[in-house]
Amino acid sequence: MLRLLRGISLTWWIFIGMAAGILVGWLWPGVGAALNPLSTTFLRMIKSVVVPIIFATLVVGIAGHGDDLKRLGRLAVKSIAYFWVMTTVALAVGLLAVNITQPGVGVVLPAPDPNAPIPAAAPTTFDGFLQHIVPQSIFEAAVHNEILQVVFWGTLFAIALTQVRGRPKQVMLDLCEGLMEVMFKFVAIVMKFAPIGIGAAMAVTVSHSGIQVLRNLGLLVGTLYGALLAFALLALVPAALVARIPLRRFLQAAKDPAIVAFTTTSSDAALPLAMQRMTEFGVPRSIVAFVIPTGYSFNLDGSTLYLGVASIFVAQAAGIEMSVGAQLYMMLTLLVTSKGIAAVPRASLVVLAGTVSAFGLPLEGVAVVLGVDTLMDMARTMTNLVGNCLATAVIARWEGELAFDAPMPGLSPGVAPAPSDG
Repeated sequence: MLRLLRGISLTWWIFIGMAAGILVGWLWPGVGAALNPLSTTFLRMIKSVVVPIIFATLVVGIAGHGDDLKRLGRLAVKSIAYFWVMTTVALAVGLLAVNITQPGVGVVLPAPDPNAPIPAAAPTTFDGFLQHIVPQSIFEAAVHNEILQVVFWGTLFAIALTQVRGRPKQVMLDLCEGLMEVMFKFVAIVMKFAPIGIGAAMAVTVSHSGIQVLRNLGLLVGTLYGALLAFALLALVPAALVARIPLRRFLQAAKDPAIVAFTTTSSDAALPLAMQRMTEFGVPRSIVAFVIPTGYSFNLDGSTLYLGVASIFVAQAAGIEMSVGAQLYMMLTLLVTSKGIAAVPRASLVVLAGTVSAFGLPLEGVAVVLGVDTLMDMARTMTNLVGNCLATAVIARWEGELAFDAPMPGLSPGVAPAPSDG
């Protein structure tokens, strides 16, 4: 019996934990709510790894591979171009889906409530965004897990390190490489707690929200899930095929971090594992260290698609007819304001509140969306994660550096032979 239990993979243990958590939250909501400390403990352990693993991998990836700063600039240009294309497609798919299903038609918005938990609109000016990128203190950025600020500071640190010669440079590289290796081992240890932490998170969610939703909100959730699936088929799969990414092998690499992202609704929780798995997949650490953290601010496909769906839902619920031109203008606005979204507290809801206010839509509509936001957050967070994992593989192929020298853990050699990089 013990040998049988040991033979169950981490993926199946996570599913078992999810199922147990749902049952506990449904049948014994009081017990489910009391499990919150277990969920919080798991998330805190994972989030504690984010800053050191990003900083260390960035420094080793940039400074540890010669002094080719032209390569870094080329990598940045390719990444940003790819991100803009994918987020534009995501917005277009979201707007098309919500106009077809019209989930907001027939919704009666609640009366204005000054005590409603509506997030404040975030400043979306270009000046404010630039100021947010640059940290006043790297320690302050680390304390608040400001990923984009850590990426900015870590990149400058690595560039400066490339200009150092001799033993001081090697000492710093050895230190960062040692930190990186330790953090990956740290992640492996923490993930053993994942089935318990994720099960507790599901129990808490179900105990608070219940398992039934109103028709319109159910249609809104279904619209988002359908649009995300369409986006995957219309954008992610073609991108993988064009870049000659072996899909089965990629899914094997991305499945565990995707499950973590879906069940915890936390990009931070899945980031360290995603970086580790994509490195094992064959993407150079230098590309993983740059593309995934940058993508968490510039390539949030799921969150961007969600913003398109939710904003039109609010307009429909308010009975406001928006012309095609007005919707396209809103899409362009969201395309800009969604960049850097991961650095904003209550990310998507904050940007949604700011957008609906800018277009004269009632904030009460955001309060309605809040009722099922957790269900939608699961899918959009998982899409963000998978989209960024795929971005690392596509950029690596684009750079001619995608390699499959070692078999993936849990996948036998020869299942998906890699095409040559020629």
